[in-house]
Amino acid sequence: MKEAAELRAEIGATDRIATLLHDAREMLELFPGDAGAESEAERAIVEARSLLEERDIAASFGGEFDAHGAIVSINAGAGGVDAADWTQMLARLYLRWAESKGFETRVVDESPAEEAGLKSITFFVRGRNAYGMLESERGVHRLVRISPFDAAHRRHTSFAAVDVVPEIEASEGGVEIKPDEVRIETFKSGGAGGQYVNKTESAVRIVHLPTGIVVASQQERSQAQNRDVAMSILRARLVQRATEERDKRLADLRGERQAIEWGSQIRSYVLQPYQLVKDHRTGVETGNAQAVLDGEIDPFIRAYLAQRALALASRSRS
Repeated sequence: MKEAAELRAEIGATDRIATLLHDAREMLELFPGDAGAESEAERAIVEARSLLEERDIAASFGGEFDAHGAIVSINAGAGGVDAADWTQMLARLYLRWAESKGFETRVVDESPAEEAGLKSITFFVRGRNAYGMLESERGVHRLVRISPFDAAHRRHTSFAAVDVVPEIEASEGGVEIKPDEVRIETFKSGGAGGQYVNKTESAVRIVHLPTGIVVASQQERSQAQNRDVAMSILRARLVQRATEERDKRLADLRGERQAIEWGSQIRSYVLQPYQLVKDHRTGVETGNAQAVLDGEIDPFIRAYLAQRALALASRSRS
């Protein structure tokens, strides 16, 4: 039923593009030279172009989990309180982007910093192709700005690491989690809101002993719900780990040298002394930094997907 609904949505988007362009043409033919008609036609064309760009992005997805939802984790890096604030800014960026796409979001774990911002945050983004699009955001993001926490108003550089894994159903991915491979710990939820917060040990932390992966969930009311969410995140990370290990083995066989994503800088956001957001993988940049911070990241996603498609085509030929 879910797949049928998603396919109907795809057909509906294509039909909408055709209708918009048809209406624009009719408007211009029926009222030539009319300013109001031209304005209406222009609005229809702009909407059609936006929908067409989305369909263009969707057409580039071919990965096993590209159509799935995404689990996004952001962790503060070097930069102290500015890095914690940057982590919160990035969370807002991705949540606003998801909202603009009509995706469902749910925060499942967050750790506030002592002074301001967040040490870390994990949230789900659910919608068709959410992972396929957000996979491009995995890596280290760098912020340069005049620090609002520095009384001397000096320029500071801070870092935050974004990790994105696909949301995996229990029957997918071929990963089995044995009971003796996990250690389940409970603790009191932190943060504001809810009569159960800080009163009962409803939050759950799971440690996967063979790999050392640690996941947590504390936003649900019951311990059982938090356990299910944490297991879902663990399953996704194990599948992602297996995929990365497989890709590394293939790269070693090809003799390729892969960049280490963790600790590498994929994008810089400069707010001072000038405004510029630049993706260091694709070269795409924009001077409208505020728009990017408000969630307008589609140009970066499209460029990354185009670059990935070319790389895959090159590999298949070789």
